[in-house]
Amino acid sequence: MRIVVFGLSVSSTWGNGHATLWRALIDALVAEGHRVTFFERDLPFYRPHRDLDRIEGGRLVIYADWGDVAADARHAVAEADAAIVTSYCPDALAATALVADSRVPVKAFYDLDSPVTLDRLAAGEDVAWVGPDGYRPFDVVLSYAGGPALAALRDRLGARRVVPLYGSVDPARYAPGRRDGTLLSEFSYIGTYAADRQDRLARLFLEPARRLRSRRFLIAGAQYPQDFPWAPNIFFVGHLPQSMHPDFYASGRLTLNITRGAMAAVGWCPSGRLFEAAASGAAILSDDWPGLAHFFKPGEEILVADTSTEACAAIESDDAALARLGAAARERALAEHTARHRALELVAALGGAAQDDALQVCAALDDAPQNGAAQDGAPHEGAAVLETGAA
Repeated sequence: MRIVVFGLSVSSTWGNGHATLWRALIDALVAEGHRVTFFERDLPFYRPHRDLDRIEGGRLVIYADWGDVAADARHAVAEADAAIVTSYCPDALAATALVADSRVPVKAFYDLDSPVTLDRLAAGEDVAWVGPDGYRPFDVVLSYAGGPALAALRDRLGARRVVPLYGSVDPARYAPGRRDGTLLSEFSYIGTYAADRQDRLARLFLEPARRLRSRRFLIAGAQYPQDFPWAPNIFFVGHLPQSMHPDFYASGRLTLNITRGAMAAVGWCPSGRLFEAAASGAAILSDDWPGLAHFFKPGEEILVADTSTEACAAIESDDAALARLGAAARERALAEHTARHRALELVAALGGAAQDDALQVCAALDDAPQNGAAQDGAPHEGAAVLETGAA
């Protein structure tokens, strides 16, 4: 299958989770014999942090302006089996129009931020990646969140077919790492600063740091403000490239997973960090949200806390218990949450959309009035169209 993607970023993991997800998905798709072309606008805040400039077995197109790349994009879509537009793509509306006007067999939207989409709609705000027709131009909408988000995308944005496509992890990139003396901690957290995570970070990380002053806490990530409420036993290492994440997890006893506010409210929306930490064999403490137990079993594969006191108790767990927890989480991640699992689900969703479209065409042909038999054995016009569409 030839797949064209119009996305936010795959070239830089700085300040976004899209790139890590797409790198893993693309590698898995290529390994299964598919080919991916990824169109990415050259955004100035990713440019200094770009650590990928080509896609093995595929094509990465980094462009300065949509007008410069529109002809290339139109040609790529014309030759594709499926075209996918994503949330936060800077040119999502232009890409949607291009895909909608094309004859590509499967037109898909991947809402990697469906809780944010629904949250903004509920607040009456504009959603930059949603056009006036909502998700109606697409044959299938892939949602990063499952559960009630699926029905909401149908009801509020007119999505015809919605399929969950959760985050995942690439086992080739995330495996138990090596202890790094500069990253040692008893409790760690990695993530880009976000205001809607701050309340949970304060409750599950900052307050425990104040209570457990003899223990070493560590934060890694980008965009932390100058007035962030640090404590003497909280250390900060800034942005870490993806290649250092396994060592980050290996250098701590326990790591924290915090879900964005909109994601936690909708539920059924695990962060990519959750799967990455699990595949790295880390013992994980997570905030709680609906659907969490569908991905990891609380108490056996993951610890869950809602209060500072519960977080402190988890931090003070013995080493053997945390080691068992990390091993169980890794086993579950490799069994159910790898990029290959998601790549197969993606291909199945795209294939299912193509099949549904073909069945609808067949039904339309069956219901169409017959204006006489074809002459000299030649097929009537409708049959020729169906044949062309299936080619």
